[in-house]
Amino acid sequence: MEPKLVQKKYEILRQVFGYDQFRPGQEEVVDSLLEGQDVLAVMPTGAGKSICYQLPALLRQGVAVVVSPLISLMKDQVQSLLQMGVRAAYINSSLSEAQCRKALANAASGMYKIVYVAPERLLTPGFLWFAEQVQISLLCVDEAHCVSQWGQDFRPSYLQIPEFLRRQPGKIPVGAFTATATQKVRQDICRMLELRQPLELTTGFDRPNLYFEVQVLEEKEKYEVLRDYLRRHSDTSGIVYCSTRKKVDLVYSRLEADGFHPARYHAGLDAQTRQEAQDDFLFDRVRVMVATNAFGMGIDKSNVAFVIHYNMPLDLESYYQEAGRAGRDGQPADCILLYSPGDVRTGNFLIDNTDEPVAPGETEDNHRELQRERLRKMTFYCHSRFCLRGELLRYFGQRTWKPCSNCSVCCPQQQKASPVQLMARRAQQQTVWGERDLDAALLTRLKEMCLTLAKRQGVPAFVVFTDATLREICARRPQTEEELMRVPGIGVRKCQQYGREMLKVLCDWAT
Repeated sequence: MEPKLVQKKYEILRQVFGYDQFRPGQEEVVDSLLEGQDVLAVMPTGAGKSICYQLPALLRQGVAVVVSPLISLMKDQVQSLLQMGVRAAYINSSLSEAQCRKALANAASGMYKIVYVAPERLLTPGFLWFAEQVQISLLCVDEAHCVSQWGQDFRPSYLQIPEFLRRQPGKIPVGAFTATATQKVRQDICRMLELRQPLELTTGFDRPNLYFEVQVLEEKEKYEVLRDYLRRHSDTSGIVYCSTRKKVDLVYSRLEADGFHPARYHAGLDAQTRQEAQDDFLFDRVRVMVATNAFGMGIDKSNVAFVIHYNMPLDLESYYQEAGRAGRDGQPADCILLYSPGDVRTGNFLIDNTDEPVAPGETEDNHRELQRERLRKMTFYCHSRFCLRGELLRYFGQRTWKPCSNCSVCCPQQQKASPVQLMARRAQQQTVWGERDLDAALLTRLKEMCLTLAKRQGVPAFVVFTDATLREICARRPQTEEELMRVPGIGVRKCQQYGREMLKVLCDWAT
């Protein structure tokens, strides 16, 4: 790579994204895409996949197209880019046809460097017209496992991606990204997306900051365990997943009656109600979301401190993806699964009675048998006497040879832990993860200012500053804009927009 390009790469990393160095795996992916090579990157949630394609998009000539499955993900990503001073847009069903035409016309005129698009929009006349007007610098596929019939989220619309690429003149580098993919799914991604001699990079599936626990209970015991946990963690934010809409409504009603005031989300609610619930959770107006698996993919909220599965999911891929929405900020977080034998019956009922898309050449019977096999492996996990983290990693093809010391099998004394034990465990985790001795009152004041700034912009607080960035500000206590710019996650644009207010908080605190 040319020295000038290398220099520019690091300048953008620092000035736009606010980081002095890449995380593991990021630079290899960035360099490959910059040089026009296809990439399949399997990186755990919170590992910084977005930078892997956003940075090359800013350096390559033309407009980058990012295929993404969910409206919420596109909206969060575009908001975050705009906060960093990067012009971006999204094309999906949340826009009217007139808004889509306007956005595509703006993109065709060179207004944006990155355009997010729903897969079903790729082959529409309007988007094909846009693609003819510009040079597409690269095409990135987020949640790439959705293209595979062996993945847990197969979406037929993802099969339009190769056809879209075939219609483009010349070779466009393709980056495929996912956090959960078995070896079979990775092979399917390469084949279905027609990747050419790709860099295949797997940084590992482990999320050491996540604590995994399974509690085997009678169904009637679950609510009491959930309620007690939420009472002990009244200052944190999290998600409670249920297997059915009926169960969501039941748990939601009981929590509401007990004074928790949660939000709820499932496909049986109208679109406006779902959007309001999601916004209340993202903007920290409520701290607990009770939902089916219809909620969550692409949710970029960084300060989710726990994910509790009130029922066993249908497969380990779904479980790991849903549990992985906790602890994106790198802080200790809990992933707790409340299992009862009735969950297996519910799982089989859902498999037999839910219509799911079937890949070309596959029969419904074969598809259901594949789902039942996944359900059996999920059930084995719930009864495992071996390290839970090890069980998950082995399922995805990553070998581990020692206990993790951070799951309910390796540390059985933490199962159904008392408040004292929980506090001790969190203190131990924070020591392991290098948590500094922060001034809690100052951190609270910084979070309040961040929330004020976010409300002014009409975006969630984590889009302005993540909790990890706020903790760094609290620990370092910068006094000048130059010092503030050295805090990871603060680039030039964010410093210009918010630096004065954040420094004033620190200055007032010091006096």
